[in-house]
This record gives sequence, structure tokens and C-alpha cells, in this order.
Amino acid sequence: MSSTDTNQKRWVLYGFIMGCSGHQSPGLFSVPSDKSVFHNKLSYWTDTAKLAERGKLDGLFLADVWGGYDVYNKNLNAALSSGAQFPVIDPLMTISGMAAVTKNLSFGITATTSYEHPYALARRFSTLDHLTNGRVGWNVVTGYLDSAARQFGKRDQELHAKRYEIAHEYMDVVYKLWESSWADDAVVQDIKKPLYTRPERVRDINHKGKYFESVPGPHICEPSLQRTPVIFQAGSSGPGLAFAGKHAEVIFVAAHRPDVARSRVEAARNAAKEAGRNPAELKVLALLCPIIAETDELAEKKHKELFAHGSDEGALALFGGWTGIDLGPYGEDEELRNLPEGNAIKSAVEGFARQDPSVQKWTKRAVADLIKLGGLGPIVVGSPASVADQLESWIKDAGCDGFNFAYATSPGTFIEIVDLLVPELQKRGHVWPDYDAPGKAPANWPGGKKTEGAPKGYGEDEVLGLTTREKLYGAGQRRLRDDHYGSKFKWHAGQDAPKLD
Repeated sequence: MSSTDTNQKRWVLYGFIMGCSGHQSPGLFSVPSDKSVFHNKLSYWTDTAKLAERGKLDGLFLADVWGGYDVYNKNLNAALSSGAQFPVIDPLMTISGMAAVTKNLSFGITATTSYEHPYALARRFSTLDHLTNGRVGWNVVTGYLDSAARQFGKRDQELHAKRYEIAHEYMDVVYKLWESSWADDAVVQDIKKPLYTRPERVRDINHKGKYFESVPGPHICEPSLQRTPVIFQAGSSGPGLAFAGKHAEVIFVAAHRPDVARSRVEAARNAAKEAGRNPAELKVLALLCPIIAETDELAEKKHKELFAHGSDEGALALFGGWTGIDLGPYGEDEELRNLPEGNAIKSAVEGFARQDPSVQKWTKRAVADLIKLGGLGPIVVGSPASVADQLESWIKDAGCDGFNFAYATSPGTFIEIVDLLVPELQKRGHVWPDYDAPGKAPANWPGGKKTEGAPKGYGEDEVLGLTTREKLYGAGQRRLRDDHYGSKFKWHAGQDAPKLD
């Protein structure tokens, strides 16, 4: 099935992973087959990448945080004892290793606009875009943990609206660096003249703003295949949706029911439309955790076994970090919906109750039970056919374009996806049997220069696979689409540089 097939939309599939144990399922490191405790070993990442590419997944999406989940009981104890996203390693450091053993697999990498200067981040992502031949995306976050802010010398995070205000200017800076400081025809690598770069086709950006007072440029990296990495985003608040509508190419949503997810999908597409973009081209992925076995009965048995390993304390630690709400002081049997009007806990739990009306009494245990396996997304359990049926319902009823699969165990969940679920989805025509052929290499692709008197390799024999953006929009679409806000910064070959604000 081609990614440009007009008869049926190809689903976009990502594996959701993090440089820690358990990730969305705290305590599951205790399952004997789980290997997420080896997240600090390079082979853990390279083997995961090879598995994902064997299953023809679009990519791996790597989450990240800069602080610990210390809201619950006002300390880190629950997070530490359950391994709830603590300790955690830097996701960017894993990418080169995974890219070296794959050709088409993409990598969506979480990085914050709150704690790193845009000039530095622009170089880091350009470097990865070069080293992966255009297979990276950036999940733009502003942060949500006060514990992270304290590590950078602040008492608390900036207010939510201000964080997004800063992020908008941050994006202007990186777009100027990625798209506008080097023309498309700046790099010539002419060995006869010799001339590497045409100086007149490189310029300073001279950004002067409210939050980034002076970023002169130019970008320190030459243009990469995508220039701007694919922009991912997961904000659901008013400012978050406005940001996503303007910048995001892929949005993640988390909801335990398709009808709840649909309202968020529609809100995201409306935000893109309001930003002057084609809302149909915004890709929306739903968070899900599949538990799959050869039969429904075996899958249900597996679900029960995995659920027994989940950590209530770890789940409540994650809940505290995600919501800012400490459930520590409340009794084990206390009905959280009976709290006074306006209480933040009651509001959060009422949201859970709407998603899962089968729960009769919402206690700390009920909250933990809802999120300790798969986090804020639902669990789908069954045989490959049963899970495929449920996923089809999500695509139809939620209006999403695909899924971001959380794991219960790693690599167990991903093995189930690749060996059991993907063949069923291929049979139904929802995903490709193989990756499409990439677009034609650009004229200044480094492989065009043939060395003499030197051994083969050393970068000369690179072979292109699909870039992250080509998987979304078709072979040849490596750069930002014309209706994207960042496209106005492009400095095209043979043209004058665009004016910068």
C-alpha cells in the first residue's frame, strides 16, 4: 500500500518510549520479561529500533522530562521506588545509534523551549537531521514540572500562558536559523574552484526579541534534508491548541474513549484552520496501549498478569506530576467526587468519571487503576483481529490518523505489535507492506561528490530512506508545506532572501 493511496488512508504508527523503566506503566519493570531497566544500554535502543523498522512503523516517539514527579506526598519516594520516569536519560543521545542500524525509521524527540537556548537546540536538531538523513521530528514542549524549573534556578515554572508566549518567539528564532540563514544554493562543494559555500548566500538573522534579545546568526550548520524537523505537539489547553494550530504537523491526543478524543481531534483541526492551514494535513495520533495474544482469552489472561505488576504509588506519582494534584493526604476509601465545589481534584476526577462511567466510586485506588497500565491512554486487549477491530473504531469514531503505542513491557508490547498486530493491519490495508521509495536526492546531496584515491564509505555511500515528513505527506515532501507558518522563512535557490521581522 502506497502512502499516497487515495482509496484508503494509511494509518500512521509510532511506538511511544522513554529513557527510563516502565514509562507509562510504572512498576512493570518487575515483569520478568521486561527489559526497560536496560534503557541505559545502547543495544536496548538499537534492538528496539530494528524491531520497529521490521514492523514498518513510522517511527519511535521519545518522551522526556527534566525533573522528578515529586507532587505526590511532596517527595520523590513513590517515583523512585516504582521507577516512575525516574531515573531518566537524555533521549537525543540515543538517536544516532538507532539511526545507524535503520534506514527509514523516524524519531520524534521531546525537547523543551524552557531550559535550552534556541541557537543551541537548532544545532542539535540540525545535526541529528544530517546524521539520520532527515528522519527526526521535534516534540515541542514548554514543560509541566516545577521540579524541573528548580533545577534551572527558578522557584516555579513560568505561568502557563507565558510559557507559550516564549515558545512562539522561540519558534521564530529556530525557523530563521533553519530556513532563512542559508539559501538552498549556498553550499556548492566545488572542488575545482575550490569553493565550499557561497558567502553571499549565507546571512545573519539578527533576531531581536522580547525573550531572546539578540540572536545574530547565521545558523552554524549547513542545511539538512528537512531543514526544520517535523514539529510534534501534545498541548490541549487554549494556548497549547493555538500553538499547535500554528506550528504542529503531528499532534498527540490522550483520552480513554473515542468520543472524548474526537472533541480534541476536532479542536486541533480547527486550530490549524484558524492558522490558515489545511486542517486535513494535520496528523493526529491517539495514545493507546495494546495487549495482544493469539486469542482473546490469552490476551485477557496476559492483561490480568500485567495489571498485577502495576504500581499504585507510581501511578499516583505520575498523576501528581501531570496534574499538579497531590492525592497523598486523602484516605484510601475517600470518594474524591465528594470534595467541595471548585476543588481541582474533584474536577480532574470528574473528567475520569466521564471517560469511564463503569467505576462506581472514585478513590485514590481507582485513579491509580485507571492510569497504572498505559498512562492517560486506554488499554486495548485481544487477539490481533479483536485489537484491529477496536483500532478501526478509534479511527472512525475519534477521527484520528493513527496511533502512538505505549508499552506495558518492553520489548514485549512492541514484539506483539510487530509480529501479531501489523500483519493483521496489513491484511486489512491499513498500513504499508513496506516503506515507500524516498524522493530523489537533492542536487547538492553529499553523495554526489565522488572522491578519488580514498577508501569507500566514510559518508560517501549514504543511501536515502524516507524522511519523517515524507512519511506524512508523500515522497519528495521533505520541507515544510507551503501553508505552514514556518514556510515564509524559506530562502529559495536563485531568489533574494525573505525579509525578517
